[in-house]
Amino acid sequence: MKQDIKVSVDAVVFGYSPEEGIQVLLIKRKYEPFQKSWALPGGLVLNEESLEEAVRRELQEEAGIDLNYLEQLYSFGQPGRDPRNRVISIAHFGLVRPGDYQLSAQTDAEDVAWFNIKRIPRLAFDHKHIIDSAIKRLRGKIVYEPIGFELLDKEFPFSDLEKLYQVLLDNDLDRRNFKKRIMALGFLEEVNKTLQRKAGRPAKLYRFNKKKYFELKERGYHSDLFYS
Repeated sequence: MKQDIKVSVDAVVFGYSPEEGIQVLLIKRKYEPFQKSWALPGGLVLNEESLEEAVRRELQEEAGIDLNYLEQLYSFGQPGRDPRNRVISIAHFGLVRPGDYQLSAQTDAEDVAWFNIKRIPRLAFDHKHIIDSAIKRLRGKIVYEPIGFELLDKEFPFSDLEKLYQVLLDNDLDRRNFKKRIMALGFLEEVNKTLQRKAGRPAKLYRFNKKKYFELKERGYHSDLFYS
């Protein structure tokens, strides 16, 4: 039996803001199938490119963004997931700071927008299943690797970090204990700046010392102390 299997990539890109919470990037499809439906950015892998190169190309072409953090998620190959062909998708998930980019729908995307993960519209293909898998991975990984800092401004008030973990893990924090444990990890440092928001006192700003984290990691450091 002749086989005709195509390989594609789909990108689950998460962003965060204290006002909007955890968001996922979606495009509105310009063409059939699922014309005008919301979907993940993605497309077929070209012969001369790697999977990661394909993801980055599709994100540039369809949304006008690049990623600092990107990892492979899972493969999705259920027969019939694409009405045109047998297509196996190698899904990836990435993290960005939404404020760093001006979204721009291009090529086969009619529109591009951020959606709160609790208010995702009806999606094309099996993309809701892919997003659910990515959310599960993110929630699992954020408690033992400091990937959450990729979603925050480079300098941020500690309350933004607290809210990120509270929103993502959908649970209340023991705020005093959380800060004590985070600071004890050794790679969050206070900067000599404050941020004045609409109400309250100016908030001290912090930053993640990625170099210090990797130095500790090379020495065998491991922690699941981000949350309990």
